[in-house]
Amino acid sequence: MRRITSLALAGGLAALSAPALAQTAIPDTVVTATRLPTPQERVPAATTVITRREIEERGYQTLAEALTAVPGLRIAPQGGPGQLTSAFLRGTGSANVLVLIDGVPANDVAAPAGGFDFGQDLLFEVERIEVVRGPLSSLYGSTAIGGVVNLITRRAPPDRAFQPYGEIAGGTQDSLRGGLGATGTVGSFDYLLSGFSQSTRGFNALAPRLQGNIPERDGFRGATTTARLGWTPIEGTRIEGTLRWRENQFGLDSVPQDDPNYSGQDRRWAGQIRGETRLLDGAWTTGLRVFSAEQRRRYSNFPDQYDPFSTTEDSRFRGTRTGLDWANAVRLPGAGPLSDGALGFGITHALEEARTTQLFPSDFGDFASNLRAQQHSTAGWASLQYRLLERLDLSGGLRHDSFTGVEGETTWKLGASLALPEVNSRLRLAAGTAFRAPSLFERFGIGTFGGFPVSFGNPNLKPERSFGWEIGSDTDLAAFGQPRFLTASWTFFQSRVRDQIVNVTGIDSTTYINVARARIHGAELGLTLRPSPRFEATASWTITEAFDEATDRRLPRRPEHVVSLTARIAPMARLVIAPTVLFTGRSPEGAFASYTDAGANVPFAKSNPAGTVVNLTASWQAFEQAAVFLEARNLGNSRWEPVNGFVTPGRSVLVGTRFAL
Repeated sequence: MRRITSLALAGGLAALSAPALAQTAIPDTVVTATRLPTPQERVPAATTVITRREIEERGYQTLAEALTAVPGLRIAPQGGPGQLTSAFLRGTGSANVLVLIDGVPANDVAAPAGGFDFGQDLLFEVERIEVVRGPLSSLYGSTAIGGVVNLITRRAPPDRAFQPYGEIAGGTQDSLRGGLGATGTVGSFDYLLSGFSQSTRGFNALAPRLQGNIPERDGFRGATTTARLGWTPIEGTRIEGTLRWRENQFGLDSVPQDDPNYSGQDRRWAGQIRGETRLLDGAWTTGLRVFSAEQRRRYSNFPDQYDPFSTTEDSRFRGTRTGLDWANAVRLPGAGPLSDGALGFGITHALEEARTTQLFPSDFGDFASNLRAQQHSTAGWASLQYRLLERLDLSGGLRHDSFTGVEGETTWKLGASLALPEVNSRLRLAAGTAFRAPSLFERFGIGTFGGFPVSFGNPNLKPERSFGWEIGSDTDLAAFGQPRFLTASWTFFQSRVRDQIVNVTGIDSTTYINVARARIHGAELGLTLRPSPRFEATASWTITEAFDEATDRRLPRRPEHVVSLTARIAPMARLVIAPTVLFTGRSPEGAFASYTDAGANVPFAKSNPAGTVVNLTASWQAFEQAAVFLEARNLGNSRWEPVNGFVTPGRSVLVGTRFAL
């Protein structure tokens, strides 16, 4: 592999001691990778699980922050909470990462490429986050080219009728956050109700090197509410309904100049009703889910002394997704050397609708963009897994997706995980295909300038397609009385993406076509050290080589090197200190590479320089049911620009308490 001949240190987060928790822990299994609960060490794919305990002890406030240390995943924020934040998973584009919330797709239907904004979601009601890297369209369909991120919300404990929990914290930049919830089980019913709010004056997201920096702060106010009611009339049968709502308001900046009156609002609600029962003495589990979600975004820019235009810029986006999902899991009998067999199959149908209106006035004429479109999608899928000789886990999956007016796509994946207890190792191998269907905006969006059409969607677009494979291993080494004194891991991956959708400009108009190809390969290397139960340190190093196949140039915002160093230090029984060091190497820029700051005649760099950010969280279990914590971010006050023109939020400190009665 190109430039991948170096040795490296790497790893994952240490297991953290338990603070005051609101719910009992979910067993160490992964659902997202196979749609069937499977022990993580037997999954034939590179996975990362971020538990509620880790969210709290590392002080993760947003989804973007929680994902920064995940191997293979690069987070590219344009400022703090609420600012547009993209994710590049194993070198694939930000529109090629599928996000699920409790198993339901959450990508924005009205976004230009159907991507997900990782800067919006807060984590108060999230129990765990599962990240599966590699192609997963054989299970989840469109968009899962780079992988899948699944947010799983909190569950009710089976042995408590009423369990309140909450937290409150405050700190620099007038930051304040607080949440309160209650959950429990009463007879055959269980419930959960929680609310959370967070606000901050924030920082100026615009790079201080630019002449147009005033500066002015880009504040944030966000709130979320989650409600769930479940009924288990008999063992093996359950019906539950979940409703989740969030709304964020935040300030924005215009490149290359601050803009105090530029603001955004992002509101999303999602609900689902799901029923599940067991048949044939529990051998067959079948479930039906009905879901619906709506996301509304609005970006407004009112006239001020910094804006020469008298007309208000106003952009509105509304995307809805409604559908049903029938899923089944059947336990299969063993046959000779085969055991632990399971068959999964199901059908999914969804209706997606997008309504967008954008207005950008100028002295030369107003540019407007509009979209009114919808599409149906239907998919059928099946997966099969077995264990051979009690050490080799084999799995395979097949799925076909069809969309209104779009060429259908069939995807597959095969995987194997081999346990080698003689050398305390596990070996993984997987290969598969994936795709991304063109978004509604790419197919039907229309733009006008001065009332004349200048940009058009292309209803004849084909899906983007990919093929990828990976091989990896984890090895535990014993020393000094510790059975897992050292864990070394490595994964090599490669993928090719074709028929990529790009915007091209003609003589008098622009449109979208399938033309680009990309080749990607890389490595995720790791090392975790556990010299004692009170200390654990982890290093991870991701190397990514992502190129445009036609030009042989690196793809933008995919750094070649990303390194994370994390540790858990427990100097005493009730105290846990969790430092994190994040290094991101240089990467080419795309969106803002041609911008120039006219006031200072300083061109924007064509690449994003390397940067390092240091965070620290400390938690003290003051009482059995209450903990005190301190969260310090960007201790070195780094001015690193993860996206050209936008800097990392400055140094901040937050102090608070968390309880579960």
